[in-house]
Amino acid sequence: MEHPPTSPTATPPENVRLGILSMLLAMVLMTMMNALAKILAETYPLGEVTFFRNLFALLPAVAMVAAAGGRSCLRTDHWQGHLWRAVVGLVSMVLLFWAYHLMPLANAVAISYSAPLFLTALSVPLLGERVGPFRWAAVVVGFVGVLIMVQPGAGMLDRGALVALIAAVCFALAMIAMRQLGRTEKPVTTVFYFTVISASLSALALPFGWTTPDGHALALMAAMGIAGGGAQYFSTRAYSLARAVVVGPFSYASLIYATILGWVVWGDVPAPHVIIGATVVIGSGLLILYRETRRAASPPTGRTPRGAGPVRTA
Repeated sequence: MEHPPTSPTATPPENVRLGILSMLLAMVLMTMMNALAKILAETYPLGEVTFFRNLFALLPAVAMVAAAGGRSCLRTDHWQGHLWRAVVGLVSMVLLFWAYHLMPLANAVAISYSAPLFLTALSVPLLGERVGPFRWAAVVVGFVGVLIMVQPGAGMLDRGALVALIAAVCFALAMIAMRQLGRTEKPVTTVFYFTVISASLSALALPFGWTTPDGHALALMAAMGIAGGGAQYFSTRAYSLARAVVVGPFSYASLIYATILGWVVWGDVPAPHVIIGATVVIGSGLLILYRETRRAASPPTGRTPRGAGPVRTA
């Protein structure tokens, strides 16, 4: 779930109930997208699955643009920023889809929640932000939770866990790019250009791996892309309706959805160490969210910037 960057425009009045419902719906759609990606990656090349995810996500993206006022919201002078955000976001998406193929869905989702920890750590050298001892402590505790989940032994780290961790690092870089773009760009602008550029870049991989989808598979790919684009739309809407500190924690509902879906479809039940580690990571993420929203509460409106929320994937 992609959390939108700070909007440069004035924020509308809060509607907490609708904001929470929008976030919960976004997480349902995101979980559907992740599950469909896992199913499709068992038969079709990863590059092809990624391409169709982005291609069909253009439909909700265009709807977002139309709802936001049409072409006027697409003007930008920051093409390099949009390109960089799309590249690192696309790499994160591909790696996360691969992780879904390599390991249980809930495990990969749980590890992906480490992205806010990497974001906090990387914001110091890349954004010049000041991170106090409280947030550093939360980061350290969060990484302990990651270690509990991935259980690196004397041998080697599980390949799926390693891929999911790298995906989280890439998404943290994408979040940093979103923060930088959020100083001048509207959230809908960033979402639209991410979708267009990602679809174009992922198309470059098609000649190297292509399996013609039948009608059923094409329908699943369409559902995957529309669900992913819809998740972006409703998460963007959630942060426009209520503060990040209110709606952000509800993004963790996707772990519950992924656990239930993984159990129903694949018979996967998260091991105790994954549940414990995920609890630690989520707790540290909520602490970071709390501190960031307090730090960002200095504007006269008292509203929290859109980009302060916790992470979701792809």
